[in-house]
Amino acid sequence: MLATHLDVFNIVQAKFLAAEVVKSINLNVSIVDGPQNNSNRILALVEYNNSFALFVLVSSRTQPVSFSDLSIETVVPVDQSFACETEPVAGQNHVILVIKYKQNRYEYNIEVGKESCNFAAELIRSKEVSTSKPNFTWLEKYFGTMNQSNRNSDPISDQSEFVLVRDGMTQGQTAINRESMLRYQLKLRDSEFTQKQEFTIFVGTWNVNGQPCSASLRSWLSYDENPPDVYAIGFQEIDLSKEAFIFNDTPREAEWQKLVMDGLHPNAKYRLVALARLVGMQLAVMINNQHYQHVRNVSFDTVGTGLLGKMGNKGGVAVRLELHNTSLCFVNCHLAAHVEEYERRNQDYKDINARINFRRNPPAIKDHDQVYWLGDLNYRITDLSNTQVKVLLQRNETNALLKVDQLNQQRERGNVLLDYLEGDITFQPTYKFDLFTDVYDTSEKARPPAWTDRILWRGRGIHQLYYRSHMDLKVSDHKPVSALFKSEISVVDPTKYRKVHEDLLKKMDKHENEFLPQVTVDQTEVTFDLVKFREPQCRDIIIANTGVTIVLQNAELLQVPAEFEFIKKLDESFYCKDWLRIVPFSGSINPGEKCDVRLEVNLETDLDTLDDILVLHLKGGKDMFIIVNGTCQKSCFTQSLSSLVRIQVPILHLSDEEWNLARNNISPIYYSVPRELWLLVDYLYRHGLKTRDLFESCALHEELIHIRDWLDCGSQEPIPGTPQAIAESLLLFLSYTKDPVIPFELQDVCIAAANNFENCRQLILQKVNDIHRTVFLYVCMFLQELLRYSNDNGYDAKTLASLFGDILLRDQIRNSKPQASRGKANFVYNFLMNDLSSSLLPK
Repeated sequence: MLATHLDVFNIVQAKFLAAEVVKSINLNVSIVDGPQNNSNRILALVEYNNSFALFVLVSSRTQPVSFSDLSIETVVPVDQSFACETEPVAGQNHVILVIKYKQNRYEYNIEVGKESCNFAAELIRSKEVSTSKPNFTWLEKYFGTMNQSNRNSDPISDQSEFVLVRDGMTQGQTAINRESMLRYQLKLRDSEFTQKQEFTIFVGTWNVNGQPCSASLRSWLSYDENPPDVYAIGFQEIDLSKEAFIFNDTPREAEWQKLVMDGLHPNAKYRLVALARLVGMQLAVMINNQHYQHVRNVSFDTVGTGLLGKMGNKGGVAVRLELHNTSLCFVNCHLAAHVEEYERRNQDYKDINARINFRRNPPAIKDHDQVYWLGDLNYRITDLSNTQVKVLLQRNETNALLKVDQLNQQRERGNVLLDYLEGDITFQPTYKFDLFTDVYDTSEKARPPAWTDRILWRGRGIHQLYYRSHMDLKVSDHKPVSALFKSEISVVDPTKYRKVHEDLLKKMDKHENEFLPQVTVDQTEVTFDLVKFREPQCRDIIIANTGVTIVLQNAELLQVPAEFEFIKKLDESFYCKDWLRIVPFSGSINPGEKCDVRLEVNLETDLDTLDDILVLHLKGGKDMFIIVNGTCQKSCFTQSLSSLVRIQVPILHLSDEEWNLARNNISPIYYSVPRELWLLVDYLYRHGLKTRDLFESCALHEELIHIRDWLDCGSQEPIPGTPQAIAESLLLFLSYTKDPVIPFELQDVCIAAANNFENCRQLILQKVNDIHRTVFLYVCMFLQELLRYSNDNGYDAKTLASLFGDILLRDQIRNSKPQASRGKANFVYNFLMNDLSSSLLPK
């Protein structure tokens, strides 16, 4: 095989999955009676699981240098309906290869020579050796642009009349791209059939500090003379109970929502559009009845940024909708507390933005026409004492205080809410008050007043009318805040819309076969640096729309947008591995524009390497493949308990041979519990037993990284971090071991036995192996010790059992059985309330 031929062979193989083996190729192929100089096609015979298919590929270069240069034009299965023959051409050095498949016939010019003879022989042989009933489901991923009518009538599962053709633009491709192009052209011309109408939007936020409220909210929600068109009302801390924190379940949701509905403006009637809640955060969006029919595509999402990055004591809830022709997004958040934690607040904000996914177009917060951000952002006054703040307030020197307001400082530095606007603050700080008064905090802590409760916005056509606090509501240590906006909403004129729509359709009909979208990707292989446990890494790829622009006779342009999405591969349930996150995973790119796609890896399992092939599907165009790879660093956080008790030194100090012996359970057992678990628990015994809310305060990500490295690498220095950070590391350790402390197969029987301690005890003694039993009892005895200091740390047995139940009896698929959480908590509760000494030395 010539070097050039071998190079191309390898490039063609890279176009397919590893299990899809390219058996033979034929270069310099052209279509009979096609245009001149069209010999940039390649025939490829591909085998998968004893079934064969003939692929016709088109190269964008004379000789491809990468598999991204190749696009698939035609796919023909090799089965009993497949036939091929050659026809000589008089006086020429080539022959015509005729491919027949049922009613379809394809003719290609191929050069006569050794290459073509070998290819023809392989093609004939493939039909002879293929299974009697070949399964061609593996071809489905190359099926995206096939004629839709053929697809519906002759599904691939029947292996009937299946041929995929990408010759120019098939009918199915046109249908896909007509829809995409029509949407884009309508957006370009929306000024011809829409007009701006002003809607009033009332946005309110209130941290109610877990207090019940029976008073009317009308003085807050109906403050203005005229009724608003839209309400967005956010609460924080509607329930501070431990049960709400652990189980995300509270009766307060209905109570507060009833108060909201009763407090809306009496001069209009409203309907609830959406209600989203996460523990104590609640966001309700209501709209005037007369506008309800113009609301569509409603969706909501929630993100917990609390303990373990998921607990909902902190985080955000968001609602999106489309009102007429304008997309609106409302985000209610509760960010990390305490004066010094501004970096944690910045991180919470970024997490909410990154993780909110409405699973509609657009899926992200930032891509909406208008966004309203509200909540208890918890930013405080920096470097001033309680007395200094109060003196400046008495002097009415608000501007001096706003200069040292953390949110203003962080926005100026570009760390948070950079592209948002906020109205002038002319009201007093809304936090912190003595309950049922207008008096700022007189408790022992004497927290300085601060503007923790804020409302900001971004987008065009938004004009703030008022920004104010409501001092008459006194049940909480916060005061409610509201902002009234006059916002421009695009309203469609149906008659004008139909005219533009029909005009576009007529123009598009004349260019039916030219709507072929094209994109380029700046890299088709993404390699990550050394990947470590829960230390995310990001890489960006750029997808650019390089599609054609159609120039009409009147110089009007018809441009083709490109719609893309990452699609799952055959026999896989998701479009990427669980350690990878793609944002955005789908989208539309306007002509001449690009889209930055972020690939983020976050390792939470024991892997040596990362390998994935992403399929980037272009609607109406070709599929592209992106290789993702990286090398992983092992960590004690993702290993089995049986491996960890067999190592005497930090895991990164082990040689490969030593680690393999431990991982395969060949090394002797040195410890009763893993040394890393003992180090974490020992620290908490000595420094954390009296720490208030030990397991509810979140550490900064950097703190957790330092603790992980200290455990994995070892150090003569003391363990870094605060008691809260060590406590969160303990929960992380127990949450990510390769197997849970209580095996998956015992969870149901443990929950069933949870009403009787002796039954629970017998299960642990008889069904759980020695290592896991010892770890379970060790953790429970530590929790019993913690309960002896409950007056200091504020914990009770039910709360600790609820928190540790979901961790010690972990679901095989995380959080897949939330209904079982109470049963798990009851099981652990038995071991916190009974003497465990008789369980330490089982018979």
